[in-house]
Amino acid sequence: MDQMISSPTQQALRRAVVDLGSNSVRLVIYEGEGRNPLQIFNEKAVLRLARGMTKTGRLDDAAMTQTETVLHRYAAIARAMGAVPFDVLATSAVRDAANGAEFVQKMMALIPEMRIKILSGEQEAELSAEGVLCGIPGAEGILADLGGGSLELIRLDAGKVGRAITLPVGVIRLADRSGEDLVKARAIVTAELETVPFANEAAGKDLYVSGGAFRALARIHIAQTGYPLNMVHHYTIGREEARDLAGVVSEAGRKLIERMPGVPRRRIEDLPFAAVILRRLLRATGAARVVFSANGLREGWFIRMLPEHIRAEDPLLAAGRDLTRGIIRDANLPPALVDWTAPLFPAETSAQTRLREAACWLSDIGSHEHPEYRAEQAFLRVLRQAGIGLDHHARAFLALTMALRYEAPPDAAFLAPARTLLDMHATRRAETLGIALRLAYTLSAGTPHLLAGTALTISAERLTLSLAETNGVFAGEAVLRRLERLAQMLGLEAETTLR
Repeated sequence: MDQMISSPTQQALRRAVVDLGSNSVRLVIYEGEGRNPLQIFNEKAVLRLARGMTKTGRLDDAAMTQTETVLHRYAAIARAMGAVPFDVLATSAVRDAANGAEFVQKMMALIPEMRIKILSGEQEAELSAEGVLCGIPGAEGILADLGGGSLELIRLDAGKVGRAITLPVGVIRLADRSGEDLVKARAIVTAELETVPFANEAAGKDLYVSGGAFRALARIHIAQTGYPLNMVHHYTIGREEARDLAGVVSEAGRKLIERMPGVPRRRIEDLPFAAVILRRLLRATGAARVVFSANGLREGWFIRMLPEHIRAEDPLLAAGRDLTRGIIRDANLPPALVDWTAPLFPAETSAQTRLREAACWLSDIGSHEHPEYRAEQAFLRVLRQAGIGLDHHARAFLALTMALRYEAPPDAAFLAPARTLLDMHATRRAETLGIALRLAYTLSAGTPHLLAGTALTISAERLTLSLAETNGVFAGEAVLRRLERLAQMLGLEAETTLR
């Protein structure tokens, strides 16, 4: 009997988008309609369409030929993966070039499934901002989205998109305008930033940076410092660290940059100019921190496609639900766990409550793993998950909580990244929650019905576990041992009662 193979039409909804930039052309295909965009394909070609455009005013001929070839490939991929028609978002190079519109018309005629939109500077800025807010919904400060042809600056006010401006200082254009002289480049960027009316509104706040050249700077810093999580998204460094990084890269020659750890080879030419821009931005804005974002234009495009009720979801909680979809044994248990664990944390902040709720959703993530490896597998899956709504603190907290939920030895070597990223208070809280979740699953067998026959209370220096006599739950050796361990974490005496 022939094996049946599902076709793309039988699979979850897929959407494809191409970012046609000044430096590179990238195809991304997303699957589903989750609050955290799920990429199932990502391919980039560095073609440098804007090369020489400052002098000629036109797209580079050789790069246009290469772009045509690449777009034909991307169309074939989108077609094969069931993601047509697809959108192409053309940015600075195409909108500014004298032959940009002509090139677009030619491409649309050659590839009918391809819808090309030439974005204005304002539209590009708005999409980039929405992409960043997709993963950092409460962002406060200024977003700097750096491309090959332009730099978009957008004021972010507590998660709202404010004023925006486009400056002609993308890494390729800046190199062209300055004749590849970094001293001239500094002067050009300084003069351009002086035209930004809201630049100083980020003083003491965050500077969010997006774009491949900025991300390459983050990778260098991650490698140099031995940071325990090799993820650019949400990577955050202080003002002085960022200034030092930019200073070192802008003053290093090509040979030295090539020897730096973590340097993407295709970004070597761009890095000195990206560093100059970053340092000038720090001076102009007075930002206290730099937060790197892997999100931008494409994620902004994706989030606009979602229904409003999905867009309104909390990305952290959505990530917890999405990661355990199809794994969790009873979807009614996590909300019950949220209530069950609440008495253990009476003074928690709203941010801590969100983390606890996310942990409850993730708490059954190891149910399908081999028993000997559940703790480590759960830890790694959570720490390295693709969810964009998790900053590095949240990843570390949730991963450590899951490891303790599956009774990982507290001194296990694989826990080191989380322990490095968390302070003592957060570590203690994660361990307490993990132990509490372990006790909850021991009592309930992962079912809300059995959990409902139990409750935890704290009073008079005691942690009391009450059990309903007729609910099929009893205080066996495993329950008493885990209750005692939880009480020790809280500095309390343990007791059990029947009700």
